[in-house]
This record gives sequence, structure tokens and C-alpha cells, in this order.
Amino acid sequence: MTIQPNIVPVQPGPPSLNLLRDLVERQWLTYGPETGIDGLRLTRAPEPSGTIRALYQTSFCVVLQGAKVSAIGDSTFHYRRGECLFASVNVPVNSRIVEASPDQPYLALSLSIDPAMISELLLAHPEVTYRGPKPAALVTAGVPDDMYDPVIRLLRLLDQPQDRDVLEPLVRREICWRLLRSPLGPPLQEVGLKDSETARIGRVTAWIQANYQQPFRVADLAGMASMSPASFHRHFKTITQLTPVQFQKLVRLQEARRLLLSEQEVASVGYQVGYESASQFSRDYHRLFGAPPGRDKAVLRSSVAIESGV
Repeated sequence: MTIQPNIVPVQPGPPSLNLLRDLVERQWLTYGPETGIDGLRLTRAPEPSGTIRALYQTSFCVVLQGAKVSAIGDSTFHYRRGECLFASVNVPVNSRIVEASPDQPYLALSLSIDPAMISELLLAHPEVTYRGPKPAALVTAGVPDDMYDPVIRLLRLLDQPQDRDVLEPLVRREICWRLLRSPLGPPLQEVGLKDSETARIGRVTAWIQANYQQPFRVADLAGMASMSPASFHRHFKTITQLTPVQFQKLVRLQEARRLLLSEQEVASVGYQVGYESASQFSRDYHRLFGAPPGRDKAVLRSSVAIESGV
């Protein structure tokens, strides 16, 4: 397993970090994890978690207290207070909150990123261009100091619904601009460039996620990405750390677990997510989650958390 280092060393956070931490805790206690702002999710955990299996969207997560570990394929990412994680494409990720206590709960926020907004900024400011190796689907970095102020203003809009429609797009645009000019600029640029390998693979991962029940041919996916099959397979594995078949299997199994959590019958779940063989579904499920579907369903609510964002 490869341990990914941070892109840049993380220095002690500015006073704004503490301000944002306190604001996130207050807003979480007021509104809960899902806020009135599209794509903004707050997390508060008083103790370390079990395995969290989620489909990360194009988004970034800022840790304000505590620490978390996320893994995709053979790569593991550690990020803690004052650090953030950026997901450039839709990917299935395993993560764990590893540092949290009742006195100092894990606190974080995640915000979805609109690729169209990134494209617009890049077109208006072509000088913000990076060259170098293509980044993977997940990267970490220290939170840029100038990111705290717009994020704080975005959180405060939860208490100002009369201003939200006007100010939210402006604040989100500023956040994207700050990210573009930060160490996270290179992977974010890849999201906004429609012909970049990351953007093209991102369109394919989004398609697989939306059509996970359907069988596919790799040649058809390669055509969707406007790549040769060999080039597509190489870029897909580089960016997601998975093959297309492995990616689809993880999406299917995570959806199967969600269906079990919602009290769907075990016997029908495998077929609902696209498996033609109940025995193959049971084997794959057991291999990923450590127990067959029937036994796992009995302990789902108490042993493992499932979340929908970073």
C-alpha cells in the first residue's frame, strides 16, 4: 500500500482556522450534516469511526479538528487539522476518522466543485495554467490561508437566507479562484479543462456510477473518453487507482450495502445492483465487507458508518 505525502508541508493554522472550526460546530448543531447550501456537508464525530465507504464527488474536504484516513486502490491519504483533501473525479473511497474524542470531536466540511465554474475561470484567466504530471483522483494539501475567509462567509450564509441566492454564487466563485491559485491548482485545472485526461475519465466514472447495473465493454468506455482502449485503460488506472471493472464492482457493492441498510431483502439486492449470480454477489460482498450480506445486514447500523460525501 502506497502512503501519499502531502503536496506541501502543513504549517500551524491561522486564527481563522479556529474561527471556522467553531462556526462549523455551531452550524452542525443547528442544521445537521446536510445544509441548505447545495453540496456543502458538515461532519462532526465524537469518536473514531469504523470504515466509511462512500462515493466521493468532485469536491474538497477541510479538516478543522481531528484526523482522517482515506484510501483508494493501493494509495492511502492521511489528513488532519489544517489540511484538505481534493477529489477530482467521482471515486469510491474507504475512509476512517482516526482522531476524535468527546472533548475534541472530529470536525470537517466538504464542498462540491462545479467543473463549469473552473472552466469559466480558466478561460477568463489563461495565465493560471500548470504543466506537469497528471494528478491522481485524490490529493492532499495544507489549507491556503486565503481560503478561510470565503469559506467562513459561505458558512455564515446559512444564517442569512435572504442573502444566499445573491451571495452564494459569488463566494463559491471566489473559493474556486483561491483553490486554483493554491497548491491544489493543478488537479483543479484538470477538472476544468474539458479535453484533459482527468475530465474525460471523470465523465466515464460519472457514467459508470449512474449506470452501475449495466454491463459494458471497455472499448465503448474508451470511445466515450475519446481514447484508444490501451490509452483509456492506462489513464483510468492512473487517475482512479482501479480498473473499470474494479470501479464498477465497488460502486455496485456500495449501493448493495445502502440497499441493505434501507431494509431491502438480501435475496434481491444482488440482482438489483447488476449481479446475475447470487453466489458471485455473496463472494464479492464478503471479500469487500468481511461478512456475507445476510450477516452484515444484522450489524450494519451499529458497526459501520456510510456517508455520501468527502
